[in-house]
Amino acid sequence: MFRDITFVHPWLLALLALIPLMAVWYIAKHHRIKAPIHIPSTDMFGQHVKTLRLRLYHMRFVLRCIALSALIVALARPQSKTSREEIEVEGIDIVLAIDVSGSMKGEDFKPNRLEAAKDVALRFIEGRKNDRIALVEFAGEAFTQTPLTIDHIVLNRQLAAMRTGLLEDGTAIGDGLATAINRIKDSKAISKVIILLTDGINNRGSIDPETAAELAAEYGIRVYTIGVGSRGDVLYHDDNGIPFYNRADLDEELLRRMAEVTDGGQYYRATDKNTLNNIFEQIDQAEKTRIDVTQFRQTKEEFKIFLIIALLALGCEMILRIRD
Repeated sequence: MFRDITFVHPWLLALLALIPLMAVWYIAKHHRIKAPIHIPSTDMFGQHVKTLRLRLYHMRFVLRCIALSALIVALARPQSKTSREEIEVEGIDIVLAIDVSGSMKGEDFKPNRLEAAKDVALRFIEGRKNDRIALVEFAGEAFTQTPLTIDHIVLNRQLAAMRTGLLEDGTAIGDGLATAINRIKDSKAISKVIILLTDGINNRGSIDPETAAELAAEYGIRVYTIGVGSRGDVLYHDDNGIPFYNRADLDEELLRRMAEVTDGGQYYRATDKNTLNNIFEQIDQAEKTRIDVTQFRQTKEEFKIFLIIALLALGCEMILRIRD
């Protein structure tokens, strides 16, 4: 009947110990007033029938005990507490759009840019157990690796399968963002987020990156862009293991404009794996604080029902006394 009951004056409940003491006193009292009467025969009582008044004789004491018990509980002021969320949080839907072009094999991140990004993204995914996440990879073209899912086993497997050389080489940032938008635009989640990671400039694809960013803004999608790569010449190894150096270009201004056109979006620059890890941690914390779950707590006084029980019991006892 009641849930999460507490008492304002719990010490008053100790008075309930009086009830069994009263019962002992009552039984002892009636045992003493019974006088033994010796009669030669019980035939004269053969037709004796107990009246209702006699049957209910002890009921007055029972009702008095019930009334006193209920009154003590009422004086202790029982309260029930209910708690509910005013809004139902559906979580956050996130798309990770990761550049898998050839330049992501740069070894300024250990072991290389792509593997470092995958490792950091894996830890990010593990911390978002209540959110749906999708994976998009892009190079000269874009491809959905995993649609929105909460299945982390699938996400981890598909993330591990990401590698360079499977897609046409190049950097189609606009196509990568547009593909990510397509995966999340119809989501009913409270917050929709795209994290786009790249180390190059837009040189492929059919969709302009800024146009794609404006489309994300229209759908209420927040875009975080991450530019990866150290400044200066970067070590690479070709397919034969021969080392060479190359200076990778990064259009930071474009990535910054893409993020800022969306509500709450932001651009980050990662020059090593530690910096990249810190960036994902910042995004993780920012997205956890954007949804406020308001708790509604209500305390309800429950003494009234016990007071009613006490009054009813006393009323019934009075009626029995009048009938006597």
